[in-house]
Amino acid sequence: MSTEPRGDGTPSSEGVQACEATFDGRLEDVTDARLTAETFLARLSRTVPPASAEHWDDILLVVAELAANAVQYAPGPFRLNLRRTYDGVHVVMGDTSRTPPEPRSFRPGTGGGIGWYLIQTLGEQVSVVVRDDGKDVHVFLPW
Repeated sequence: MSTEPRGDGTPSSEGVQACEATFDGRLEDVTDARLTAETFLARLSRTVPPASAEHWDDILLVVAELAANAVQYAPGPFRLNLRRTYDGVHVVMGDTSRTPPEPRSFRPGTGGGIGWYLIQTLGEQVSVVVRDDGKDVHVFLPW
């Protein structure tokens, strides 16, 4: 398969198979990570449309939740990787904390406590790999 653009101006499917971005870890980077994911999905949808419109929204929600968790719980930069799989999208969020995420009790009015539940519910497979310098959270979502 070629990675060159096709004659009609749309990229080949291989050209939109992956995306990587690094962020400083500031609050506004949560929005930037979501916008990066949205750009990736827009390019991907030109060659491989989602099977359902909610798949698009689910991926954006997971990216925003992972980025927000990275900003809140891990000091410093974080990295977002998006990759097309056979029937979905693999999202990896790498940050500087070696502590795996864990569910927290939801307390109305506190503004948190459901993000990790959402990620586990929307993801077909979720795993955490702890590294010497932090961790990677892997989430496979349908597309």
